[in-house]
Amino acid sequence: MVTTEKTTATSERGLVRSREGIVVSDKMDKTVIVTVTNHVKHPRYGKFVKKSRRFFAHDEKSECGIGDRVLIVESRPLSKNKNWRVEKVLVKAD
Repeated sequence: MVTTEKTTATSERGLVRSREGIVVSDKMDKTVIVTVTNHVKHPRYGKFVKKSRRFFAHDEKSECGIGDRVLIVESRPLSKNKNWRVEKVLVKAD
C-alpha cells in the first residue's frame, strides 16, 4: 500500500495524524469537505489505483474555498461527522 498524503507528527499531546487534500465543498458554516486521494497498489495485478476519501473538516475562519489545497489534522469529535480541522491552506485556488 502506497500513500503519499498521509503523515503523522508528534505534538505535546502525542501523535497527530494529518492529511493533505483538496476542498470540494464550502457551503456549510465553518465546515469544509476535503477529498484526499491515495494511490494504492492492487494486491494481485500490481496496478496503481486511485482511492479517494472525503473528510469533514472544521474551518473556524471560513477562509477555505473550493479548489484550495489544505492540510487537515485529526482532532477531538466536533460534531457527528467532524473529527478533523483545517491546519493551514497550502495553495489557494484561482
